[in-house]
Amino acid sequence: MTPRELVRWAGSKFEYAGLTYGHGTRNAREEAVYLVLGALGLPFDYGGPRLDEPLDEDTLRRLRALVRERITTRKPVAYLLRRAWFAGLEFYVDERVLVPRSPIAELIEQGFAPWVEGARVRRILELCTGSGCIAAACALAFPEARVDATDISPAALAVAEINVERHAVGDRVRLIESDLYEAVPAGRYDLIVANPPYVPAAEVAVLPREYQHEPALGLAADDEGLAVVVRILRESGAYLSDHGVLIVEVGDRRELLSKRHPGVPFLWFDFERGGDGVFLLTAAQLRGHFGGKSPA
Repeated sequence: MTPRELVRWAGSKFEYAGLTYGHGTRNAREEAVYLVLGALGLPFDYGGPRLDEPLDEDTLRRLRALVRERITTRKPVAYLLRRAWFAGLEFYVDERVLVPRSPIAELIEQGFAPWVEGARVRRILELCTGSGCIAAACALAFPEARVDATDISPAALAVAEINVERHAVGDRVRLIESDLYEAVPAGRYDLIVANPPYVPAAEVAVLPREYQHEPALGLAADDEGLAVVVRILRESGAYLSDHGVLIVEVGDRRELLSKRHPGVPFLWFDFERGGDGVFLLTAAQLRGHFGGKSPA
């Protein structure tokens, strides 16, 4: 069996098993490509001759076992392979962190243009960093900037440290154990990015089994899902430079957030590769609606 044939076989197995997707893939075929090519160390868009070269028995046995494990355990492929891709970069992941999948990746790849002037970005803060993928990707996108990245989970920060070292940005990325801003030193940031928990607590327990493998701390918020987001809105104005911006993912809480704060001029992004529920507010907008002066 060749990799191409194995992708077709795995895709049919996934389809029949009724798996749930959403951890970097959208359907059974993409999931099969992720598993087979990822396990072979090939990029997702690989189209070379290895696709039609027969696999040796040991490799075939290993890949078939991974397909069975994906079906029986419902673990996302990223956890099975300990590999995930974000903003065109590869990251280590395990069950201590969420699988990277935020549409914020598109913004990072574009240098947040035209909303951010790259030459003026000297300090970046990421809240709820998890695997550290956003922090590391931002450090690479803005090579002159220093990045602080916070998370309340020491276990998540241990994974983030692996990825910071893997991408050789440890000299510019500082990992901080903190409940949002509690342990963040006073100062000004030109860009603050956050992908906080926003799933209503009651909904976490009924998510598909694939999501049950992820840490609930990274998913669950209050009954409405907005508690952490509102804290970020109220506290960020004090940490942004005058030209700074705040970018936050709230997913399907977008409509509710807009309803709760009808006067706030949220700028909602459209993404070419899918995804929704990411907004931008400037420092002036934040301070005008939620208060907070930038510290000296």
